[in-house]
Amino acid sequence: MSNTRKPGKQPQGRVEKMIDRCFFQLPDWVGSFVAEWNEPLDTVKSRMEFAIALSKENIRQQTGGPFAALVVDEDKKELVSVGLNLVTSSGLSVAHAEIVALSLAQARMGNWDLASAGSLQLITSCEPCAMCFGAVPWSGVKSIICGAGKSDAEAAGFDEGDKPADWVRSLQRRGIVVQTGVLSNKASQVLADYKASGATVYNASVEKKRSHRG
Repeated sequence: MSNTRKPGKQPQGRVEKMIDRCFFQLPDWVGSFVAEWNEPLDTVKSRMEFAIALSKENIRQQTGGPFAALVVDEDKKELVSVGLNLVTSSGLSVAHAEIVALSLAQARMGNWDLASAGSLQLITSCEPCAMCFGAVPWSGVKSIICGAGKSDAEAAGFDEGDKPADWVRSLQRRGIVVQTGVLSNKASQVLADYKASGATVYNASVEKKRSHRG
């Protein structure tokens, strides 16, 4: 006897309508914020200043968590994309600032490999969590610049996941330049202020109710 289902027949006990797409979108305020930012992105510090400013505004606008990132073309000193933590606004645990920035950069370039577009750099207001660390080498960026550290995010209540202790060397072995601690005091203060405000530290429902960051 054939077990082939007839076309159009739905399996018993399955949901009637599948969800076949999901997406994240930057908040409406981002466009004008970027347009009004007059500082050139010609140095590592100026880029980090921009990332920190974006993270602060994301908190003020209540559109996500206290993290922001951007992708910059190092040769042209031009902004390629920005990313914000959109976990709470999108309902997606993967919507971390780095993932958003890299994804939008790839969409803009029309290529999953950002190396095809030249020397692109990822700037993030806090060093990547375990998930975002994994995304960096697959993205094709040539370098990553970080502000606050893992301990700063964890002090604010976020779970950074299990990342290799030698994560910097791991990326360097792949030819990715890594610089940490850029304007770390300013970047970490954003996290401390977020915790003090009592804003949502989103988490998965796991043992010990560990918080989940992005």
